[in-house]
Amino acid sequence: MSASPHRITTPEQLRALLGEPHAAAVAKMRTRLHEFDRAWLAASPFCLVATAHADGSCDVSPKGDPAGFTMVLDDTTIAIPERPGNRRADGFFNILANPHVGLLYVIPGRTDTLRINGRAELVSDAPFFDDMVVKGHRPQLAVIVSIDEVFHHCSKSFLRSALWKHEGWDPQAAPSRPQLARTFEGSRKSIEELEAYYGPGYEETIYR
Repeated sequence: MSASPHRITTPEQLRALLGEPHAAAVAKMRTRLHEFDRAWLAASPFCLVATAHADGSCDVSPKGDPAGFTMVLDDTTIAIPERPGNRRADGFFNILANPHVGLLYVIPGRTDTLRINGRAELVSDAPFFDDMVVKGHRPQLAVIVSIDEVFHHCSKSFLRSALWKHEGWDPQAAPSRPQLARTFEGSRKSIEELEAYYGPGYEETIYR
């Protein structure tokens, strides 16, 4: 960089640069689920869960299951099942240290999203776990979120990215999953073996 960046260090500087939010953007925030929010959760198969540790370190974890995987327990409480993964559990350890979470729910093809902010806790069993079984897998734990804020987010970021426009997709633009596994995860398998592992049969193992 040829010149020093102009850093923003105070809320006043930030507000002076961005201006005040539109009244509608402020007014749309609610503290309870509306029937439209419930319908969105019932249609969404994918969620991003943002957490932060007490020391400020952050994590964003993707969660996905058949549409409607997030269970609405009541107008201010939802539950997200956990499925088999890499067992790092970064977000879960964050929740134990700091319960505040931010959720973003996506519906494929929709350019707007649903955002929920609240406080989370982990449970290892509950009666509703029986209703979270997918392909024979009953979750080992679930994240229960008490809702503080819920609102719908506009389409601009998805439109700018052209995320759902297939003609712009290029899955080969970045190194393949086998290449990443061999380079960063210490795998001693050959690329051919890893390609076979992450091939069509991989989907059959994701609930084991």
